[in-house]
Order: sequence, then structure tokens, then C-alpha cells
Amino acid sequence: MESLKYTTPTPIQIQTLPLLLGKPTDFIGLAATGTGKTAAFGLPVLEKIDTKNKAVQALVLCPTRELAMQVTDQIHLLGKYKDVRALAIYGGAGYAPQLSGLAQGVSIVVGTPGRVIDHLERGSLKLHEVSTVILDEADEMISMGFKDELEAILKAIPKEKSKIWLFSATMNKEVRRVADTYLKNPAQIQVNRTEMLSTTVEQVFYMTKEADKPEVLCKLIEAAEDFYGIVFCQTKQLVSNLTQYLIQRGYKVDCLHGDMDQKARERTMLSFRNKNVSILICTDVASRGLDVKDVTHVVNYSIPRELDSYVHRIGRTARSGKAGIAMSLVGSSHLYLIDRIEKMTKSRMTEGRIPTRREIGIKRISKILPQFLSQTSQTRVMELLSDDWKSAIAEMDRNEIVSRFVAILAADVFEDRQEKVVVMAPLQDREDRDQGQRRPQQHRRHERQSNGPRKFSKARGGKPATAKTSYHR
Repeated sequence: MESLKYTTPTPIQIQTLPLLLGKPTDFIGLAATGTGKTAAFGLPVLEKIDTKNKAVQALVLCPTRELAMQVTDQIHLLGKYKDVRALAIYGGAGYAPQLSGLAQGVSIVVGTPGRVIDHLERGSLKLHEVSTVILDEADEMISMGFKDELEAILKAIPKEKSKIWLFSATMNKEVRRVADTYLKNPAQIQVNRTEMLSTTVEQVFYMTKEADKPEVLCKLIEAAEDFYGIVFCQTKQLVSNLTQYLIQRGYKVDCLHGDMDQKARERTMLSFRNKNVSILICTDVASRGLDVKDVTHVVNYSIPRELDSYVHRIGRTARSGKAGIAMSLVGSSHLYLIDRIEKMTKSRMTEGRIPTRREIGIKRISKILPQFLSQTSQTRVMELLSDDWKSAIAEMDRNEIVSRFVAILAADVFEDRQEKVVVMAPLQDREDRDQGQRRPQQHRRHERQSNGPRKFSKARGGKPATAKTSYHR
């Protein structure tokens, strides 16, 4: 396991592995995305596989194709010394490779509910030898409208010999009904949110007007030491508009949303993983099942409607014990959501100060200095200077000459961006309306002054702590 960089088990792995490696049982595991669930069920599944049997012995159901591919890759890594084959089957991709893989024989199938149903109806997927069914992100599958498909699959498995392991971030009425209907005397563990916390991701929120969010986002990106991050938006239209805005500003950015076909999504993810683009703008379709190493920042362009989604989103950074920053842009009408997040996670979020244009300019200019000092071609350049050049700089001192060249190299720092921000304003207003009505007056527990410190009611007490919060992967 050390070769896979597994050194310390996560809370859900500590509680789950002894149960699933022991006596066969149905099982319910409640834990957020990014807590290490794949290894928690992957290792026991691999131990139960009979490598001499070429039939499908385990079925993993996932809500998204990205998660299906991620789980399949993880199972291959965990089982590389056991000669166990896994196959991902999902919609939006051609049938031929999946049909071929099933025909050759695989021990574990990882799939999305819709495509699994398709293969069952075709007769290309047979479940008569399945002994373990894993429902990964069961709440998300149901919320995405897969409840009927999920139940049809559960009815198709051999009940007398199969065990069902249900993993979910929440246990709502629909998930509970599925569990009560199809699981028999399940063992159950729950990882409390406080057990998921560590000190590797810092949570910061920034107060801003909706119309100013595009410019504020750019300032935060510029102020970061090395921004390699994911920006979450509420709507596909906002994803597209914000992507175009950042492209026009010169950033290396791409987008990901539900309307993209599978090939486009895979191209985007490959480009992001290879760091050909440093910013990925996406809807919540990417908050589950998106596993990218070394993401430094996650930005909630708007606080999500479902607060569990907040946990899933920020779980994309600070993975494998590395540091990360989760930033949220918050309008005054949604400030009450900060309280709700803090209560839900039992942690504090720090209010950040938006950097000024001057501070951004100083930072950008400082980054140019090493490049300036490392130049070795200045002698050749001096030989090529024409009389016009010599005449033009003759009356300038060195500070003016340097300043003019820096202004050329960092022209975007000194441009007036106000008109571009206004262009985005109508879209921000639409998004604000989409998120619901403005918060009633009685819920406005924080009072603020412009750029002033965060103030708390006596019930909260004290000044804000500089809390850092993280979620184990």
C-alpha cells in the first residue's frame, strides 16, 4: 500500500474495512465525497474476487461517468498484484469497447445506472454470479433521477447470494427507502463531519457585489502564488460566460458542464490534468468524481444551494495531506449561508480581504524581476538599437525606461476593466435570482461596514478565528 501512497487510513476506512473484510453483510456507510470510500469498499471487494471465475462478481454503481472512470482506475491500482480486471461502462461513449470488454470477461463492472440497464437489456451484462453490489454516492444517483434504474438493477441481482453496500453523503427519505427495501439487517457506520476535518484546507469567504464577481475572481487568481484551481458556478450559462470572460483576460481556462459530450469532457479533463490549462470552470457535475492531483484552489463563485455540495466542492483540493484553499464569493443576500456552513462542518470560515489593483500590480511586477535579471542577450540587443531608439531613451532616466518595459510586459494589470465587469452584471443578477429570494431581514445576523471586520452576535461570541479546515480523501 505504501507504493500507492496509502500510509494512514481515513476514518471511514478504519471503521469500514474490518466490517467488510469479515462476515458477509449488507452495509450502509455515511460519509462525504473525498473521504477515502473507494479504498474502503475496493479492498474488500478485491479480497472476495475469485480470479478463476471469468463472470462478473461485483458491480459498482456511480452517478457520473467521471466517478465511474475514477473508481475503475483506483480498483486497477489496488488490485494490480491480484490480476483482477475491472471495466467502466457509462453513457456518452461508444458501445463497441464496452461490449468487447464484457465479452472477454471481467470480474468487476463499474457503471452508471442508465448504461448498466442498457447492457442488461442487450444481454451483454449478466449478473447471475454477482456477490457484491456497491452503490457509490447513492444520494447523488437518486437526486440525478436514477432512482428507477437503481431499483431495477437491485431487483435483477441474485438476492440469495448478493450483499449490497450502500455509500452516501446523506440519508434522505429516498435513500432510506431504498435501504429499507433492498438491504437486510445492514451494518452501519457514519463518519461525522468533524471527523473529516484536518488542517490542510483553509476556508475563506469574500464579501462582494454580484456584478463585481468577475473582477474579484481575477484579483484572487492574480494574488495567489500559484493558482491551479476549479471554479464552481450554479448554471451552465454562467460557466460559458465566465469562461469566455477569463479567456479574454488572457487566462489559460477551460470549462466542464453537463451539456458536453463524453469526448469533449475527456479532452477537457486531460488538458486540465496535464496543466495545459490552469483554471477549470464547471457546474456541480464535476464536484463528485473529479479527482485531480495538486489542485491548489477551489472557488465557489456562488455558495451552492445544497450545502452538502459545498463539502463535495472543496474536497477537490487539499488531497493526500497537501494544503489547499477554498474561497467563496458571497453577496450580502447570501451571507446567512456562511453561518449554515459553519454549523454543518463545525468549523469557522475566515473573512478575506480582496486585494487592491495596486497590490496586484506590485505582485505581478515582482514576478518579472527574476526574468529581468536572468537575461543574457542584452549585449546583442544593444547592438541592434537604431538611432531612433537611442534618441528616444536619451532623455529618460533608468527608472522610466524600466517602467515603460514593465508596463508592456504586464499591460493587463494597468488596464481599466470596469466596462468588462458591467457586461457580466446582468448574468450575475440572473444567477442571484436563480438561487432564491433574498434573505429575510431577521436572518441578517452579521452587520458590516465596507471592507470592515467581521462582526458577530453575542451568541457566536468572540472575534473570527483563522480556522483551517480540511476533508480527508
